[in-house]
Amino acid sequence: MEINILPTIKMTDQDFLKFSSFIYTNYGIKMNQTKKIMLESRLQKRLYALKIDSFKTYFELISSTQGQNELLEMIDLVSTNKTDFFREHSHFDYLSHNILPLFIAKKAIRIWSAGCSSGEEPYTIAMVLSEFILKNGFIDYHVTATDISISMLQKGIDAIYGLDRVAAIPLELRMKYFLKSKNILKPTVRMTPEIRRKVTFQRLNFMDENYTEVTGSFDIIFCRNTIIYFDRKTQEQVINRLCRKLQKGGILFLGHSESINDLKVPLEQIRPTIFRKI
Repeated sequence: MEINILPTIKMTDQDFLKFSSFIYTNYGIKMNQTKKIMLESRLQKRLYALKIDSFKTYFELISSTQGQNELLEMIDLVSTNKTDFFREHSHFDYLSHNILPLFIAKKAIRIWSAGCSSGEEPYTIAMVLSEFILKNGFIDYHVTATDISISMLQKGIDAIYGLDRVAAIPLELRMKYFLKSKNILKPTVRMTPEIRRKVTFQRLNFMDENYTEVTGSFDIIFCRNTIIYFDRKTQEQVINRLCRKLQKGGILFLGHSESINDLKVPLEQIRPTIFRKI
C-alpha cells in the first residue's frame, strides 16, 4: 500500500514576522520568536487543507477581502481556548456570598463573560445564579458571552460536553443542570434548556475600538486568563474598554495570574484578582 507523505512547508523568519505582526495588530496577541514552531505547526494544517504550498501565499489569502472566512479559521488555530467549569472556584464563592445578596432588592443583574471560550464559564455563572435564586429569592439575570473564536462560540451554543469535562462538578448540580445523551458509544451531556436560555453568545475582538457589538452596561464582568496573552499597553486598552461597559461600582474578575499593577484604569482592588469600578 502506497503511503502519501505530505511535504513539509517551512515558515521562514520573514513569514513569522509578517504573521506575528498581523496577529498582534489585529488581535492583540503577542508572539515572540519562541512561538514560531507552534505557529508553523498549527497553520500547516490549513495550508495542507487548502493545497497552498507556501506561508507567503497563505498570508496573502488571509490579508485579502476574499480570505475573510479563512481568517476566522486562522484565528481559531492561534487563539488559546483552555477553560473548565468552576475554574478558580473562589471567584464563584465570592459572587454567591458577597455580590449577589446586594442584588436581591434590585431584582435584576447583567453579567458579561468576556473571552468565554466554549461556554464553561458563562454556564457556570448561570448555574451559580440559579442556585442562589432557589435559596434567596428571584433575581432576573442574563449572561452575555463573547469570544473571538467562531468554533468555540458554536460549542458554547451547542452546550454539549464530554463526561470528562463535567466530572468535577458536584453530582447535585450535574443532575439538575445537565441532560445525558442516549448515545452509549459517545456519552455526552448537554446544559438544560433553562440554563441555555440565560446565556447569549456573540463574537467580539478585544482589539475593536468601542465594543459596540455588546449592548448596554453590566454589573459584573468576568475577563479571566485572557489578557495574559497581551502586552501591558494592550492590557490597559482592553481593561479600559471593558470598564466603559461596567456600571459604576461594578465588579471585574481577572484571572489568577493577571493584575492591574501600573495600569491606568478606573479600578480599585477589593480582593486579589477582584476589582471594583471607581
